[in-house]
Amino acid sequence: MKKLFLLIFCLSIFLKSQEISYVDYVNPLMGTQSVYELSNGNTYPAIGVPWGMNYWSPQTGKMGDGWMYTYTANKIKGFKQTHQPSPWMNDYGQFSIMPVKGLKITETERESWFSHKAEISKPYYYSVYLADHDITTEITPTERAAQFRFTFPQTDDGWVIVDAFDRNSYVKIIPEERKVIGYSTRYSRGNLINFKNYFVIEFDEKFTDFKVWDGKKIQSGKSEITAPHAIAAVQFKTKKGETIRAKLASSFISFEQAELNLEREIGNDKFEETKEKAKNYWNEQLSKIKVEGGTEEQIRTFYSCLYRTLLFPNKLYEINEEEKVVHWSPYNGQILPGYMFAGTGFWDTFRALYPLLNLVYPSINKEMQAGLANAYLEGGFLPEWSSPGYADIMIGNNSASVVADAYLKGLRGYDIDTLWEAVIHGANNEGPMTAVGRAGVDYYNSLGYVPYDVKINENAARTLEYAYDDFCIWQLGKALGKPDSEIDIYRQRSLNYRNLFDPETKWMRGKNKNGSFQSPFNPLKWGDAFTEGNSMHYTWSVFHDVQGLIDLMGGKKKFVKKLDEVFEMSPDFDESYYGQVIHEIREMQIVKMGQYAHGNQPIQHMIYLYNYAGEPYKTQYWIRQVIDRLYSSAPDGYCGDEDNGQTSAWYVFSALGFYPVTPAVNQYVMGAPLFERATIELENGNYFVIQKNENSPEKFYVNKAWYNGKEFEKNFINFEEITNGGVFYFEMNDKPNKKRGTDNADVPYSLSNEK
Repeated sequence: MKKLFLLIFCLSIFLKSQEISYVDYVNPLMGTQSVYELSNGNTYPAIGVPWGMNYWSPQTGKMGDGWMYTYTANKIKGFKQTHQPSPWMNDYGQFSIMPVKGLKITETERESWFSHKAEISKPYYYSVYLADHDITTEITPTERAAQFRFTFPQTDDGWVIVDAFDRNSYVKIIPEERKVIGYSTRYSRGNLINFKNYFVIEFDEKFTDFKVWDGKKIQSGKSEITAPHAIAAVQFKTKKGETIRAKLASSFISFEQAELNLEREIGNDKFEETKEKAKNYWNEQLSKIKVEGGTEEQIRTFYSCLYRTLLFPNKLYEINEEEKVVHWSPYNGQILPGYMFAGTGFWDTFRALYPLLNLVYPSINKEMQAGLANAYLEGGFLPEWSSPGYADIMIGNNSASVVADAYLKGLRGYDIDTLWEAVIHGANNEGPMTAVGRAGVDYYNSLGYVPYDVKINENAARTLEYAYDDFCIWQLGKALGKPDSEIDIYRQRSLNYRNLFDPETKWMRGKNKNGSFQSPFNPLKWGDAFTEGNSMHYTWSVFHDVQGLIDLMGGKKKFVKKLDEVFEMSPDFDESYYGQVIHEIREMQIVKMGQYAHGNQPIQHMIYLYNYAGEPYKTQYWIRQVIDRLYSSAPDGYCGDEDNGQTSAWYVFSALGFYPVTPAVNQYVMGAPLFERATIELENGNYFVIQKNENSPEKFYVNKAWYNGKEFEKNFINFEEITNGGVFYFEMNDKPNKKRGTDNADVPYSLSNEK
């Protein structure tokens, strides 16, 4: 009877979902009101489809500016194809298109005033009125292609500018085919070999004239040019309201592959057909999680966040004429078989983004795992930040977490043996750059920590992350049936976090090579021994052994007191390591949450740690504070960098009522659901429903909970309990239940509790 009820319930949800366009809840402008000094997301309105090879964005910033679109800007310089995961990483292979009235070549000449009042931004469609040219531009995307529609005024002098950007580029105009082709070689990170982003653009009307530009002047009588900065311009004569349509595609492999991508993904489709397909694909993916019983703003924020989790890493692979998966390798420059992805930093995304994929979208992560195996085979190490190849930024060896969590969550069908070899290699070797492999690995393996005084920056943060990564390797090794003689060393090293705990201050602290702690020590000092944070943020980075940290701090009461201290302190800081107040510091300072810095990743899981110490009601309180105060669907809707889906994945999980504190463990730590009902449609065909008695802004405490009709006291839920399907029901109250979830049996996993 219970299964029949659940089936009928889920069928009703499915039928209702057919009437809802989830993608139209999304605001792609969420997070775009950002500047270098203060991030409210540092996003851009990505026009694309989930995990597409490229996206499109209106461009308000100058060529090469990572802040390509800012909400407060008032002029558009072009519409850029982008692969940019973050303004700090910048872009690669970018080029732009811009319709103009009168021949205006450069960004400064062609830019136009615009207004958000005449702008429509959807993931699958973008439209804006360019006031200075009296032209409306519309865009709709596919994975590797797009359609543009320009509505011109009456003019004999309408133009479309194709800007292949600087750093050596190429354009060719083929008038008899109404076509412009070219390539961009611009990139920002790494040392790319054989890199070109080839593009092909087909127009539906004949050109009345055309020009090419070499970066300094127009080259008369030429239709083709290779130059430091190549631009093509094609002219049209139009009546008032006449539309010029452009179909285009790109490829990292060749012009021929770009043509194939165009034919395969757009072909003879009209603009509206491509738009409808993109919209449907977004709805197919977004509807995997259906939420009801929240305010309009809560639903908009939820789906705007879910949209961000489905963008990166983006596909770098293509389908050739033989229908085989191939890719240009950012690691060796060759064209090779198999999957490849790019545009994510594991320091950010191992925490919640990849666990979300493993739970709701495992099929795409199977492709990503196959791509990681290829990255190792082609480059010799797993990437920690790919944009599109190795990028020397951030710290840690968190690819181990990404690989381990996928396998432990049941993903199969890719080369796990190669990935096992890769994580072992990465854990025991320094890489070709500081951010690949493990910087300071010899110190770490011999001393049990990376010393403070050996000129390796952010050493304490490295030690803490390496220890967790070793735990992930141990977990994966057990799952693969590796012998204890091979893997027990990683369990031992996973306890290295203990070496940095200072019993005097009860904070993590850098340690010198001779075993003495760094001195002087200020737990409020950002950077130095830590990464984009201070000791009050990084002390909690013992994801795999919170009980061990509790023991070091002197028990649960003292542990909770330290957690409380983070919120109770003034937002003071020491920025001397950086020589300036970096934006992450400012974002912590201004939100009135003490030392809690939700705008950056190291502390985002900390709220959930009250569950390990018998006071889960404090987790429930602070989750709602963060959800209500630090997120909205507005242009200033984040409280720091969104970071490739991670800060959005935190919201998605927390709104559902649980969070993956320890990836590579089959548990999620409990919070409290935001919506009256949320339904997760799992790839195995099951449905998991989270329901509560009412959505009230005051009733955010869990009084009781039931899983499939049985009372549920634990502060965690197992992966299998979710994937087996069922109903998780919460009775909420405006007062905390301080007795619930207080038994030792209720606490989530910690290594120290293993028998």
